Amino acid sequence: MTDYCFKILFNLKTSRPFILLLMFFLMQSCEEDMTKVNQGKKTNFASQVIFNGTIIQRDSGQVKVRFKAPLIEKYELIDSPYVEGKKGIYLEFFDKKNPKVPGKIWANYAKNNIKKDFYFAKGRVKIITTEGQTFVTETINWDKSQHKMYTKDTVFVSDKDGNILVGAHGMVAKDDFSEYTFFNNSGSFNSTNLPATRK
Repeated sequence: MTDYCFKILFNLKTSRPFILLLMFFLMQSCEEDMTKVNQGKKTNFASQVIFNGTIIQRDSGQVKVRFKAPLIEKYELIDSPYVEGKKGIYLEFFDKKNPKVPGKIWANYAKNNIKKDFYFAKGRVKIITTEGQTFVTETINWDKSQHKMYTKDTVFVSDKDGNILVGAHGMVAKDDFSEYTFFNNSGSFNSTNLPATRK
């Protein structure tokens, strides 16, 4: 009787690794089959949808950004998650130089790549800085990690004094608009604001 019990216990002990190995391979084959099944399925759909949304971003109790859009969709079930405003956006941003007067951005479409912290807007993009300058262009890219905004489209700039500047081949600017460079520019300036030239 003891020999028979010993053989059963021995067989269970030696077969345990075999059973575990068999279960591992079965699970792996199931996972592989599921990836084959999911290959044809659409995974790029909005996981969150907000209608007539207002988003406020604060830092140390101070409002930094106020964002409004009729439709905000968040796509987070993909490798490069993003947020999209397909029906236009309005954004107010506040900076340290002029915290009471916000800068403003309007666009017909906007997209934010979450991982890269990169923003793109297009369609009648209008930016009014906290200093009162107005930038109008068709597209704008904002690399937030590099603190840089740029476009290759024509940019029209005007200020409260009536000066107008056109960057025919786009611009590159710091994201606070303290510095900017225009490409192939032209414009008209109010002569009373130009410094006097020496004779």
